[in-house]
Amino acid sequence: MHVFLENFQSITWQMVVMWAIGALLIYLAIKKDMEPTLLLPMGFGAILINLPLPSVAEAAETTGVAAVLETLYNAGIRNELFPLLLFIGIGAMIDFGPLLSNPKMLLFGAAAQFGIFFTLSMASLLGFDLTDAASIAIIGAADGPTSIVVAEHYGTKYMGAIVVAAYSYMALVPIVQPPCIRLITTKKERLIRMEYSPSNVSKTTRLLFPIFVTIIAGTVAPKSAELIGFLMFGNLLRECGCLDRLSETAQNTLANLITLLLGITISFSMQADQFVNLKTLIIMALGLVAFVFDSIAGVMFAKLLNLFCKNKVNPMVGAAGISAFPMSARVIQKMGQEADCTNHLLMHAVGANVAGQIASVLAGGMILNLVPQLMG
Repeated sequence: MHVFLENFQSITWQMVVMWAIGALLIYLAIKKDMEPTLLLPMGFGAILINLPLPSVAEAAETTGVAAVLETLYNAGIRNELFPLLLFIGIGAMIDFGPLLSNPKMLLFGAAAQFGIFFTLSMASLLGFDLTDAASIAIIGAADGPTSIVVAEHYGTKYMGAIVVAAYSYMALVPIVQPPCIRLITTKKERLIRMEYSPSNVSKTTRLLFPIFVTIIAGTVAPKSAELIGFLMFGNLLRECGCLDRLSETAQNTLANLITLLLGITISFSMQADQFVNLKTLIIMALGLVAFVFDSIAGVMFAKLLNLFCKNKVNPMVGAAGISAFPMSARVIQKMGQEADCTNHLLMHAVGANVAGQIASVLAGGMILNLVPQLMG
């Protein structure tokens, strides 16, 4: 009874807020089917880490909840192991065929990273250290593993808020993107039809693509080598044709298991005294700004191309250049069908979407290279 009273008295309002946040994440995972493999364990972990138990420092000397989560955090996040292993699974899931059939879609992937660099400037102006600003800006990559790698590389104390924002906005793509796209496009532009004539991509091309991308990316942005390397290794497993069982394992078992561990492990950085503050709200807002400006930049770049191209591009396809694969491509297809039920934009959007996957990793590598130079 004495222990119960002692623990009850140690409950703070910040802990209660974190329990509510954890419950919200679980609700979104179960009821709204928003990234359930990640948000559910993250939500449960947020509750678990904020129980009125011994402090982290004390628990680390025993076998408490915090000690277990800290061990997982050190083993999988601090050394970037979990995000890199997850990239193998993601790479094995991606079919680069639509991109190889229409290589100009790479331009949309590049354009849709504008929000990252815009938010880097905004966060710096709001008083964040340059390393923290860079960690926050990468939320705009719409790529959870890249966000974790960059944030951990710079040792930001805002890891929990950054990861929650990154994955939440990925799940909210169907809600966030449509109003942004409608705001800056006309009905006539949304009705633009794009013929899809896929060229036959040879097996040799599919095999050489991940190898060349790794070499080029590693040369242009050396610090992206590990990110792009693991992503392309996963894709090579998919395309080689002699490791189908490993490819399927990477796509399903490995990706699901790592995502599960990632979710509950990241909750170690969601302790109430670090998470519940004004800075967290600012980070969530900046993450949304990055995400919105990525989508807008992709659309505006498509409009710019249309000034010079004979074969017009539906501007909505530009918004699919973010890394949220395949959610963004599905959103563009749905919006295209709403404008004209006979207009099929899916394959064009998929091409831009997988280009965004590559571009977001390169953007992460550029941030890792750029910030130390700016700091002198």
